[in-house]
Amino acid sequence: MRQLGRVITLFAAVAALLLGGGLPAQAFPQAAFPLTSNGNRGTDVVALQHLLAAHGRPVTVDGVFGSGTRSAVVAFQQSEGLTADGIVGPATWDALAVTVRQGDNGPAVRAVQSLLNAKRSAGLSADGAFGTATQTAVRAFQSHAGIGADGVVGPATWKNLLWHYENIDFGPGTMCAQSPDGNADAHWATAGAVGQLEAAAAAFAGTGNGSLPVGDASFEHGGDIPGHASHEVGLDIDVWPVRTDSAQCTAGRITWQSPTYDRAATRRLVQELRAKAPGHVALIYFNDPQLIAEGLTTSYPNHDNHLHIRYR
Repeated sequence: MRQLGRVITLFAAVAALLLGGGLPAQAFPQAAFPLTSNGNRGTDVVALQHLLAAHGRPVTVDGVFGSGTRSAVVAFQQSEGLTADGIVGPATWDALAVTVRQGDNGPAVRAVQSLLNAKRSAGLSADGAFGTATQTAVRAFQSHAGIGADGVVGPATWKNLLWHYENIDFGPGTMCAQSPDGNADAHWATAGAVGQLEAAAAAFAGTGNGSLPVGDASFEHGGDIPGHASHEVGLDIDVWPVRTDSAQCTAGRITWQSPTYDRAATRRLVQELRAKAPGHVALIYFNDPQLIAEGLTTSYPNHDNHLHIRYR
């Protein structure tokens, strides 16, 4: 019986390790390399541009997947014997993601530092030097992701870091955070969705029509969110229509039927949302019949008082 008890105890210890009580359980089984392509923006594109430089194909690091980045991706794919379609999927990310550790230097380290700063607020200097501060931040992220905190950025860490959602940056004068359903922690989305939204908000702020109120997006790691049938995978973001007094961040919420609804400014907002994510806006739900007739938005029940952006 004593021997059977020892076997049971050993089995329980092993099970605890495998199920999250120790190293290397996978906390985010949904983690996967993001699909990144021409027209995308954001931190994942910054990381991609740094990684291309690490493989001898430097491009401008601006966080915008344009023609120069696409050409570099195609050339890299050709050199690696991959499908040369200019789309960065799992196989291309896997080939780009070189393992880095303390003591390493260069653009691959800058990619890691940029991702940690954007997705975990690490506060690192993106200097390309993998020092003690970077190692500490890597270990902290690995613990957060449940992948074994060894401080080395290998394939599993790259995948989890690139997959991890990013919190929207509510910079003064561009956006304001709203939580109409009480989901105060629901301002996370994929890096692509965040980058594209932030670019559109900055462009819209320049029109003099006020800041953009942003409602629910997703929780930090996705999943069910109260008040929504979607918003689970980091690609759906709610924003509010524009008021004639430009006070949409401070005054009452309106619908497209309200006397203070500014159709022209809301049209401009939708145009900016689409322009800053060419080919990456699947649809925008909003029930203004004029914008629907113009092909800018799509009708959907209960979308009179907000625009629901669904990114690809």
